[in-house]
Amino acid sequence: MQHSSTSPKKNIAILGSTGSIGTQALEVIAENPQLFNAYLLTAQNNADLLIEQALKFKPAYVVICNASKYQYVKDALAKTEVKVLAGHEAIKETVTDPEINVVLTAMVGFAGLEPTICAIKAGKDIALANKETLVVAGELVTALAKEHHVKLLPVDSEHSAIFQCLAGEEDNIIEKIIITASGGPFRGRTRASLAQVTREDALKHPNWVMGAKITIDSASLMNKGLEVIEAKWLFDLKLSQIEVVVHPQSVIHSMVQFQDGSIKAQMGLPDMKLPIQYALTYPGRVQNSFKRFDFMRSPDLTFEKPDIETFRNLSLAFASISKGGNMPCIVNAANEIAVAGFLNNEVGFLEMSDIIALCMDKIAFKAQPTLDDYLNTDKETRILAQNIINQMSVKDIN
Repeated sequence: MQHSSTSPKKNIAILGSTGSIGTQALEVIAENPQLFNAYLLTAQNNADLLIEQALKFKPAYVVICNASKYQYVKDALAKTEVKVLAGHEAIKETVTDPEINVVLTAMVGFAGLEPTICAIKAGKDIALANKETLVVAGELVTALAKEHHVKLLPVDSEHSAIFQCLAGEEDNIIEKIIITASGGPFRGRTRASLAQVTREDALKHPNWVMGAKITIDSASLMNKGLEVIEAKWLFDLKLSQIEVVVHPQSVIHSMVQFQDGSIKAQMGLPDMKLPIQYALTYPGRVQNSFKRFDFMRSPDLTFEKPDIETFRNLSLAFASISKGGNMPCIVNAANEIAVAGFLNNEVGFLEMSDIIALCMDKIAFKAQPTLDDYLNTDKETRILAQNIINQMSVKDIN
């Protein structure tokens, strides 16, 4: 794909610009100033980094979700032309700006759902790094994307890999997709040994540098469960067409097997900037300075079955999408609270699965949820999950 000097720049909105994906997306934009313009940047709490980014990239807007930091950000950017806004509602409004071409949704968790829906309704292509949007409301979001003729461009390395393998294969029948998992830092461990692991142990991922929440999800294999649910909606698959394989080297990012038995794989070093760049430049590819994979220096590529008895979260995620309705929403909300509890040293590593299973059992099931149902389910599940954690803490004290 050749870009002439007269090609219009794409205006990019980055929801969650101070997180791991957001900062790497800005590196991609910085490396390609002739192609991209950072138009809107948002952050939850990290005002200092948001200010630094705004001074460097000079976006039209910044939004700080934590309204208590609004004046601090506004004062810091007073001598610039950057418009400063605050609160979640401001994100939902600014993503509809007619000047925006692509919205990169890199907010953590359920918070990304409503801004993504607003952007889709405004006809914006979505570079989707917030997997929870499709986990929670995949049926609703994919239907809206079709209705508004919007592209959902996956940024997760696994979904980007599948997306790349399917390029040019639109009329060919998929037999199955194979999502690869690194296995995380605890691959091969027993349940007994996992009972003793600390947050520091779980935050040491062997291959990827990610935010705290996704790193814990990777250690518990919940991340892979969420990716299975996301893949079902992104690629319109049955659950029986999705397989998870542990591949510790994280070189093959995922594969597609077609009805003739042929398998296509997308490979490369574990670097999130590559799938971010592909989503922003799709359908073209542009040159970059990222490190290249060298077959001659690579270790053997190995594959094994995931241990879903030790790592229950993966089987809970499969069970939730098999049931459908609001069940994946319940799993997602319970998991977000459980992970926060683990990061705060309130619950053990294995207890995260117990919290999720209890919420799946106790929250009312809805087979055909509306957006309001999803919002209510999310709220109710978070309250229940936090109550379960509080009860666990009381037992520990007693």
